[in-house]
Amino acid sequence: MQKTKYRKKPVIIEAFQYDGDLKDTNGNYYVPEWAVKAYEDGTLFYGAEDSQSPPCELLVKTLEGHMLASVGDYIIQGVNGELYPCKPDIFEKTYEPVED
Repeated sequence: MQKTKYRKKPVIIEAFQYDGDLKDTNGNYYVPEWAVKAYEDGTLFYGAEDSQSPPCELLVKTLEGHMLASVGDYIIQGVNGELYPCKPDIFEKTYEPVED
């Protein structure tokens, strides 16, 4: 008989909670460096023409296509460097903070 239940392996990921912007009012990034790089290379991009009027929807280029990240969602960098959004309730059920 084939097993049907599995446990997620304990892996450490990096993430930040999207609040509608990536920069402060002075134009300085306040997200992790990997997120800045992803924005600069087009992996993260705004869904609105006017990125100066947050909150804005953020799109994430993933292997499955473009995924929408709404305000409050987490942006996760996975174990292979891939990025994807995650709803807060799922994130809180799946992940817990770790010490550096």
